[in-house]
Amino acid sequence: MRTVICENKKELGKRAAKAGAALIRQAIKKNGHANIIVATGASQFEMLSTLITIGNIAWDKVTGFHLDEYVGLPISHPASFRRYLWQRFVSRLPLPLSAFHFISGEGDTKIECARLARLIGKLTIDVAFVGIGENGHLAFNDPPADFKTLKPYQVVELDEACRRQQLGEGWFKTMREVPARAISMSCRQIMKSRAIICSVPDQRKARAVQKTVQGAVTPDVPASILQRHAAISIYLDRQSAALLKS
Repeated sequence: MRTVICENKKELGKRAAKAGAALIRQAIKKNGHANIIVATGASQFEMLSTLITIGNIAWDKVTGFHLDEYVGLPISHPASFRRYLWQRFVSRLPLPLSAFHFISGEGDTKIECARLARLIGKLTIDVAFVGIGENGHLAFNDPPADFKTLKPYQVVELDEACRRQQLGEGWFKTMREVPARAISMSCRQIMKSRAIICSVPDQRKARAVQKTVQGAVTPDVPASILQRHAAISIYLDRQSAALLKS
């Protein structure tokens, strides 16, 4: 695991985006196409705002997926991750993507998980842009995470810590509004990616970062599985790296 400590979240976002952009270009040069995973949430604001401005990326040769979406939440809701990605990423690119496969949490979740599994099962992901939750979750795989499932996507129950994070970040007005379930990409599917760029700013993530980077690999800290990936870079700011032991 390559750990990059930046002075602040703005620098973190720029460096993570530039590293990811280079990997996308390499994949296009080698294979004529690139497949990526894009994360959402407050931790990705700076990274995405830089990524969409980086030149010399043939976005029309890129296929995208995202990590998770709430069950039962319409795209019109401010907390919808489909809405987030359309507004902050897909609609702002200089060229339309070859395809972007949004997750819908409305309707039959089994059918949706099967649809996404068929799509992603045909591809190898070149770059996964991810974050880490305050409870150490990876995507919406809250502790204790299922490290064994072979399903690319699954319906998961969100724990209280995860739901409180969503409330604290301002996506919802009350805890009652925060959905209790989501469709999430599985840990093993994320780990299949050729390269992973992990962006984790802010003091509130410091304990999760310390456990992820320097603790044991355990389902109780889902993101700790990233230690087993051969090509992961985790970008931190001074605040999120505060508890790391040198």
